[in-house]
Amino acid sequence: MANQKINMNTVWFKDAKGEGRIKSDNLQTQIAIPAPKGGSGDGAEPQQLLISSAVACYTMTLAYMLDKSKVPVSGFFMDTEGDVAPGDQLSITHRPHVVLKSDATKDHVNLVENLVLKAEENCHIGQLLIKAGVPVATQGTVSIDNEDDLTSNYIEENGFEW
Repeated sequence: MANQKINMNTVWFKDAKGEGRIKSDNLQTQIAIPAPKGGSGDGAEPQQLLISSAVACYTMTLAYMLDKSKVPVSGFFMDTEGDVAPGDQLSITHRPHVVLKSDATKDHVNLVENLVLKAEENCHIGQLLIKAGVPVATQGTVSIDNEDDLTSNYIEENGFEW
């Protein structure tokens, strides 16, 4: 496999209370020093960016594994909690909820329960964090769609803009 180059551009305005921007092909976000550390807090801070990398990797890995397994997935959503203890010790817990279509079987549910755990083992970012001493845990839920459209409800409840 050939090396992959990822180019990013960054700009910073003003002093520590200022803000910056990071941009690459498919990413653009505002960054700032957290207010408790003397910054404005008006953007993503490094720990949020690190956790978001773990979230994106886990999500895409699980989506790929679900697709390859051919289970009847309606959708999935996830809450992730990052805990920063004194001394900047980070831990991450993913809580995915996979919703299967109404024709899913108990075998499908069992397979997805296993895939929810295996996704972390196959997520490169999560594995890098674990090697660096960051505890990463997964506590998944699998349910069968009962016409409640749980994924759309989650989107609405959490204010996602699509």
